[in-house]
Amino acid sequence: MRPRLLLPAVLAAATLLATACGGGGGDKGDDKTAPPASAPAAGNGSLTVWADDARAKPLQDIAAAFTRDKGVKIKVVQKGLGEIRDDFVSQAPTGQGPDVVVGPHDWLGKLVHNGVLAPLELGDRAAAFSPVALEAMRYEGRTYGLPYAVDSIALLRNTDLAPQAPASFDELLATGRRLVEQGRAELPVAVPVDAKSGSPYHLYPLQTSFGCRVFGTKPDGAYDQAKLELDSPGCQRFGPWLRGLGKDGVLSTSLTADIATDAFLKGKTPFLLAGPWDAATFRAAHVPFAVDPVPSVDGSPARPFVGVQGFFVGAKSANPILAQDFVLNYLSTPQAQRALYDTGGRVPATTAVLEQVGNDPVVAGFARAAQAGLPTPNLPAMDSVWADWGLTQLAIIQGHGDPGELTSAMAGRIRAKIVAG
Repeated sequence: MRPRLLLPAVLAAATLLATACGGGGGDKGDDKTAPPASAPAAGNGSLTVWADDARAKPLQDIAAAFTRDKGVKIKVVQKGLGEIRDDFVSQAPTGQGPDVVVGPHDWLGKLVHNGVLAPLELGDRAAAFSPVALEAMRYEGRTYGLPYAVDSIALLRNTDLAPQAPASFDELLATGRRLVEQGRAELPVAVPVDAKSGSPYHLYPLQTSFGCRVFGTKPDGAYDQAKLELDSPGCQRFGPWLRGLGKDGVLSTSLTADIATDAFLKGKTPFLLAGPWDAATFRAAHVPFAVDPVPSVDGSPARPFVGVQGFFVGAKSANPILAQDFVLNYLSTPQAQRALYDTGGRVPATTAVLEQVGNDPVVAGFARAAQAGLPTPNLPAMDSVWADWGLTQLAIIQGHGDPGELTSAMAGRIRAKIVAG
């Protein structure tokens, strides 16, 4: 078991992270205005909320309290997470969209540029959330979402096979290979790689350890889509290293997420790079495991993508004051944020709720991993990045072409796509 999370130190680290990793500068500027202070008249209109099945149930309970207090009906419509963003963009301008949606922060760029999101003024409520969560909800200097959870991948370690956390990725590989040689494991480490789309998400902490990021930043720290960095000197060093892992059989394009998860579940590997989604399965199967930040490859920090889940208010809402009242005054409460945690198990974005559950070693481990990470860019340009990025990784892992040339060609294609819009 890991020691209890030292929250003061963690929060201080998170503050430093937000300052260092960029993306804006916290909840300031436009957020000085106080949120709606008074509720609208009872019975004035209704609201529609779009949510996936994981969030629909707790939202219904919170919505019931709003209806009870305000006499305003809220309809929670359950939709597939993969449908919500694009349906919102297409339906909101016609008046058929929802008043509130829940989803990840990296939707922001596309939603804002399509004019379907209204800014949120968190006011004093901003102090309740971790800096990295607030940072992710900002776009072009304004806040658009109320956060509630933080996600990132971390290193899951079978504590029977590997009692000590590795200090570096090289040490991790040495331990894994030794266990394979001893016949105690079949894989030195399980890193999921999709055979069709590659693994930009899972490989990102290793890539950033080479100083290779997707985008550079503006002077205010926000991501700048004009500064694609996927062919930076760090990325040119990462390619050959990735090729080496493929050549040695450490990485394989046949090791999908399901196969990697199953290998860890059955004790066939001491290490797995994964998010918190399968932690309950490992616990139920009594797998002895700990959660650590991903170790560095060469001494530089390994920084995973951080995704922040939150609530957004539609710019085309027929009842914008009601919608903001529901989000700011009901979804931001510690009780509501705790209910969302209890249902989904995601690391809380609210520091008070994180303090309540921080003695859980899995939550504490993923919280530390996220605090070491970087918010996933919420730029619309990310839609132009993923496909070429992943396919290039596949080619490098499989040994098709020179890694440096593949990396340069990939960056050229992505820049052309971004320019073309």
